[in-house]
Amino acid sequence: MKKIILASAILFLMQACTVAYKFNGASIDYTKVKTFTITEFPIKAALVYAPLSQAFTEGLRDIYNRQTRLRPVKQNGDLTLEGEITGYNLTPQAVKENAYASETRLTVTVRVKYTNRIDPKQSFDQSFSAYRDFPSTKMLTQVQDDLIKEIVDELTDNIYNATVANW
Repeated sequence: MKKIILASAILFLMQACTVAYKFNGASIDYTKVKTFTITEFPIKAALVYAPLSQAFTEGLRDIYNRQTRLRPVKQNGDLTLEGEITGYNLTPQAVKENAYASETRLTVTVRVKYTNRIDPKQSFDQSFSAYRDFPSTKMLTQVQDDLIKEIVDELTDNIYNATVANW
């Protein structure tokens, strides 16, 4: 009798517990959410690197295209991301004994207004930042393109996770 009760309890627990894996990280109900809109992110920072706006906007659109089944639309998507690049800053790091910095940090900050028309409680307006350090012996123009690619990849991953991954 104890074996039957134990077996029944195990069977019940196995049916009650389910694990769902989504390898793209998204937790989107595709029966309700069908489209997304990502507007151009203009640069509002004091220091401007012109290619950054397009690189960031395209990177954000690309991650949604690659990792979801949502269809991009020009306006009024079920999920909408809009905002601006508010910071593009250089700061000295690792100051040595001679008062010179051995590294410089490039930081990019983006303000994102995320609107979820299907579940408005998930909407938010917040800033995201990412940075990369580079040797002060190099000019920003020498490393800028590579740093921007890395920073944009990190920012778009963080924004994607905050909007549809629901971690």
